[in-house]
Amino acid sequence: MMIDWKKIDTVLLDMDGTLLDLNFDNYFWNEFVPLKFAERKGINLISAKQQLKPNFKHMEGQLEWYCLDYWSRELQLDIAGLKAEISGLISVLPHVTEFLEKLQKTTKKILLVTNAHPDSLGLKMEKTCLQFFFDEIISSHNFGAPKESAVFWKLLSQQQEFDNNNTLLIDDSISVLNAARLYGIRNLIAVSKPDSMMPIKQIIGYPAIVDFRTLMVGL
Repeated sequence: MMIDWKKIDTVLLDMDGTLLDLNFDNYFWNEFVPLKFAERKGINLISAKQQLKPNFKHMEGQLEWYCLDYWSRELQLDIAGLKAEISGLISVLPHVTEFLEKLQKTTKKILLVTNAHPDSLGLKMEKTCLQFFFDEIISSHNFGAPKESAVFWKLLSQQQEFDNNNTLLIDDSISVLNAARLYGIRNLIAVSKPDSMMPIKQIIGYPAIVDFRTLMVGL
């Protein structure tokens, strides 16, 4: 058994790549945004990707990387509008709903903890209706610091009462899991197939799941 559920009081769940298929975001940033950027600049798609790649790379792990307002200003595109344009691609990963239904029948506190911008978060909840499973939904934008930062975890613990020893975080980002471990959260699980269209990732340093069926044992 990967988790002793009797010892878990609080479950922190990431959204993109954990509950929702990261294929939407990967397609959006790697293909759709470059296409629209190319159209606006009057250049070809290859040139657009070459221009955007270093800009994206520079902001990885920072709050701006997740901020739709920032990228709208930088690229002079309506990023929130573009996400809505292809929102039909938003989907829940396999066995997530089944896991959440089972988890909701327990007395555990269930928190969605995401780096997603509020506009993106709202769109995805509208499309998936997963919001009803959570006691609270927290975006790192409300704290002014991403989950990769120690500041986020300090502010989260001030807003939400939880015991590090009895808290479980499930996330597809190793950088986020590292930050949570440094803060002292004891139970950490990685998601090794965040994008349904990509191969399983090799995870080093954390127990990993391909989907949530593994975690339903003993819940």
